[in-house]
Amino acid sequence: MKHGKYKHLLIGSCCSLLSLNATAQVQNGSFESWSGQAPSGWTTIDSGITLSSVTSPVKDGNYAAAIQVNTATQSNTDLQQQVNVEAGKSYQFSAWVYHTEGGVKARLVVDGYHGYSDQFNVGQWQQINHTYTATATTTINVGLRFYDGSGFDGSETVYVDGFAPSNVTPEPPTSCQSNSLNLALITDNYASETSWKITNTAGSTMASGGNYSNNQSVNEGICLADGNYTFTILDSYGDGICCSNGSGQYTLTHGSKTIASGGQFTSRQDHSFSLGSTLPPPTGDGYYATTAGLSGYALKTELHRIIRNHQSQGYSAIWGFIDQSERDNYFEKDNSILDRYSEKPSVSDSITYVSTGSQCGTYRVEGDCYNREHSFPKSWFGGKVEPMNSDIHHIFASDGYVNSKRSNFPFGEVGSASYTSSNGSRVGSATGINYSGTVFEPIDAFKGDFARVYFYMATRYQDVIANWQNNTSYSDAVLNGSQDQVFETWVVNMLKRWHNEDPVDALEQARNQAAYEFQGNRNPFVDHPEFVEAIW
Repeated sequence: MKHGKYKHLLIGSCCSLLSLNATAQVQNGSFESWSGQAPSGWTTIDSGITLSSVTSPVKDGNYAAAIQVNTATQSNTDLQQQVNVEAGKSYQFSAWVYHTEGGVKARLVVDGYHGYSDQFNVGQWQQINHTYTATATTTINVGLRFYDGSGFDGSETVYVDGFAPSNVTPEPPTSCQSNSLNLALITDNYASETSWKITNTAGSTMASGGNYSNNQSVNEGICLADGNYTFTILDSYGDGICCSNGSGQYTLTHGSKTIASGGQFTSRQDHSFSLGSTLPPPTGDGYYATTAGLSGYALKTELHRIIRNHQSQGYSAIWGFIDQSERDNYFEKDNSILDRYSEKPSVSDSITYVSTGSQCGTYRVEGDCYNREHSFPKSWFGGKVEPMNSDIHHIFASDGYVNSKRSNFPFGEVGSASYTSSNGSRVGSATGINYSGTVFEPIDAFKGDFARVYFYMATRYQDVIANWQNNTSYSDAVLNGSQDQVFETWVVNMLKRWHNEDPVDALEQARNQAAYEFQGNRNPFVDHPEFVEAIW
């Protein structure tokens, strides 16, 4: 480790990119030079792909490569060239990728196969990279290989641009002129499984690390400009870095503030954070571009088109999502399972679940175990019917006993409570909402979260939700049998009020991003709260 210098630096006016002794060069990395349909310098263009030059979209220079993937046979989808490297020197290889449909992903080749692109991140540029240290002075293969995903239809275009390094990268400054962060990492007995990265809202990796020794204490200095980021720690085996195979742990700090900490996770743990006076993370160029100028139910229909084809991961996969992405990094910040039916935002929780070992199970009282709560009850859409049954946008970790008390009652506002959970969530007769039945009322801190979930469900499933009204008496009380307004007027009025009184926060933004990475679609009403008023 290089102490006293910032090894990983953000590209910007104040900073340089990654302190590495780079001398290798990728020829024609920006695809500016072509001979017919072949870019100069690229010596391997497999039979399963065809290339052409384009002037849009372009990340670097005047041209990019449009790569048409025409086969699901991975060994026929390579785009590579040979690059000279010197023994003992390190290189940051990277490429920019632009997906169009989400059925193909790209994998970086640097003397072997490394990180994948996010195939669901369509309509915008994303960067994949790998730090390579040469063990000998030799020639290595550098490039991309393309892999088919579940949505691949036999032909798909991926744009590629900006391979690096294309010239020598400079030594970084000896001090950081922006935000100085420190990562203190202790590895476990299997350090080769551990790596980490910090990505910005565009998906570019701004800092990363790996290839550590067992039981090593690491201190990494990181320099980042103002912005929104996600720190991700990964374990390739899937058992974290604590506690069965050593006492690994990590702490990411900015001055006296702890941004992320922990050690017990499965394959990955994500922590979102902001530096400086920045706005909430943007949703990415292009995702909602086709909604420009729309309002009312025309806007809702276009949003339905954008989010309707998510990749269902199945109901059992939700346990893994909860373990990785449903953690309390916002209130007590103790990395416990975040349960909206027992979480106390301003004081210590009475009920805490610290690991996946507390999954239900059998319960008798609150605090026995947690399970998977369909905030939009599954009986309303017909039971274990996919993709609704496993749609992570409306499924949350919740105390099993409180979940059973919620039953399939509508959300509402309670006058006289027959049951109250440890955090004040209540069951009882409705009051003041033009509905008189039994309802479940979450606490104020999460009412907006659930309101935006319901607006999501009305939009994602607008093509089928009109048929759900008569499935149960409670779905009949909530749904109006239409695909436009969807809900009864009393529900719309209440949800809009909850939405306005409990606005989107960092917790929701991070969960929305995690859900997008999990199943490939977003909740538009978290990204754009103004869509609620524009539609309803």
